Amino acid sequence: MAPGKSYELTPVPQIPGVDYTRVPIEQFKAAVAKVVAEAWDETPEKIFAGVDTGKKGADLAVAIPRFKKGKPDEWAKKVLDVFKPDNYLSEVKQMGAFLMFQFNQESFTYHILQTVNRMSKAAEANPEAKTEAYGTTDEAKGKHLLVDFSSPNIAKPFHAGHLRSTIIGAVICNLHETQGWKVTRLNYLGDWGTQYGLLSIGFDKYGDEAKLLADPIHHLFEVYVAINKDNDAEKARFNAGEKVDADNTIHAQAKRVFKAMEDGDPKALAQWSRFRELSIDKLKETYATLNVHFDVYWGESMVSPESMQRAIKICEEKGLTCEDRGALLVDLTKFKMDKAIIRKADGTTIYLTRDLGGAYDKYRDYKFDHHIIITAKQQEFHFKQLNKTLELMGEETAGKIEHITFGMVHGMSTRKGTVVFLSDILSDAKDAMHEQMKSNEQKYAQVEDPEGTSAIIGSTAVKIQDMTGKRGGDYTFDIKRCTSFEGDFGPFIQYSHVRLCSVQRKNPNVHVVDSADEINVSILNDPKIAEIIYHLALYPEAVKNALKFREPSTIVGWCFRLSHLVGSAWETIKVSGASEAEAQARLFLFIQIRSVLNSAMKILSLTPIERM
Repeated sequence: MAPGKSYELTPVPQIPGVDYTRVPIEQFKAAVAKVVAEAWDETPEKIFAGVDTGKKGADLAVAIPRFKKGKPDEWAKKVLDVFKPDNYLSEVKQMGAFLMFQFNQESFTYHILQTVNRMSKAAEANPEAKTEAYGTTDEAKGKHLLVDFSSPNIAKPFHAGHLRSTIIGAVICNLHETQGWKVTRLNYLGDWGTQYGLLSIGFDKYGDEAKLLADPIHHLFEVYVAINKDNDAEKARFNAGEKVDADNTIHAQAKRVFKAMEDGDPKALAQWSRFRELSIDKLKETYATLNVHFDVYWGESMVSPESMQRAIKICEEKGLTCEDRGALLVDLTKFKMDKAIIRKADGTTIYLTRDLGGAYDKYRDYKFDHHIIITAKQQEFHFKQLNKTLELMGEETAGKIEHITFGMVHGMSTRKGTVVFLSDILSDAKDAMHEQMKSNEQKYAQVEDPEGTSAIIGSTAVKIQDMTGKRGGDYTFDIKRCTSFEGDFGPFIQYSHVRLCSVQRKNPNVHVVDSADEINVSILNDPKIAEIIYHLALYPEAVKNALKFREPSTIVGWCFRLSHLVGSAWETIKVSGASEAEAQARLFLFIQIRSVLNSAMKILSLTPIERM
């Protein structure tokens, strides 16, 4: 700290649910609340809720009309008359209807850096803990969250919708873990239904054992496309008036195979099980490239027949059902949700049946406090029907299942029958990054694993393009734009982290201090540093908002803003060539910035790299 100075903070009212030791800016907000509350004879808790950040011309601001009627000048004067500068605040002034407060910048800088440093060290000492680093809390400790995301279909390509679900789901899981939740990651595979009867027939006709073992997902997709073409051709002949044996059509055969699967036929299940296991092994490779993992590979096939029959029985007993041409439906028309099939005319199950039974099975197995399911917005109606049915059934899971949706991705697929696979997208992104890296021979020579590094940057590029916009919006995938080092794209965030890592590497003779107490904080008085400190102070709020609104773009935007702020300060806040005291203080600053950016990147499921 500055020689002869103390940044000790006097006690302020404790606000319920606020931890000053983890989020120091909240203590400064409480100091504002204390001053204003005393001047206006209000409670600090009430004023605290109206202390705002982000107001131009102030570090913290209070809108007078939010609390007091009448002339703002009169109420402002009451605060101005009693205000005294201290280690929290240096000044207050009135601007129209607002009270504008400024931090004691040295003290604020000290407390932000000290908190980041202390929590970073705690996180490093206990890497398995998720609630040690700056920006985390343990307020949800003891609660269990089950997150169902990604959910690709066996024998179909891992397409853009699955990519979005995977990326968003990974971030949702990470965000909850920063708040103390125990999170179970579940991949609910599309691994059941008549389409697997179709696939079985197709494999008997078009399957190649060597191709299946080499790349099961691609080959099974080829088989699926081929048998679908045969099915379409058969339908066309029927529509043209040709005589077709209705009991032996491809569709009829597929239904019989699936019925055999549901009835437990060993031969039908053995082939299906082999397809499933080979596909999961291949999927795990894809998830590894995305830095995503799952605790459970579940799926439609895992729902017990007993749970599905139980759901049907409850619906019937509670008078929720009706029949239509041999099919059994749940009647939700009075809730403006139409009727939903829960048992087809041939006795087989359908999506809603399996989801009703699955909700029971998952709750029995995992005893979750909350369950999040992440799918495209096209499935929103289905999950409304599911939740309403669970409510009408009186299930324990009613009210505990949350459906999170996302918009469409355009530009990743072509005409029917041809698909751009995610593995190809990631390969293209990796190659583009590798070419960029090789353009700087000197830096390229210093990278220990160019192939692995380019794969990480490529994955970052794909994921950040997906998360930059609001999750509910559609976007067009553009491989050229997302792999650019210019502008707000994934490589820019990685580049910023690399530059922050390079400061310590390039200044080996500068002593790295253990605490903000060991630096002269008054040296860090540049306005650009003040902007960075303020942004670091807002990081816990960004994490909470991202969690509250289930919005990864909040963290992405925070990372881009920090990267721009650091880039702007890069040429003026140098460590190299500075005096010993300046160098130590600035290096300490850059280390704390790197620590927080690193944490934010990990929430986004990115792998921070140190050289590129």
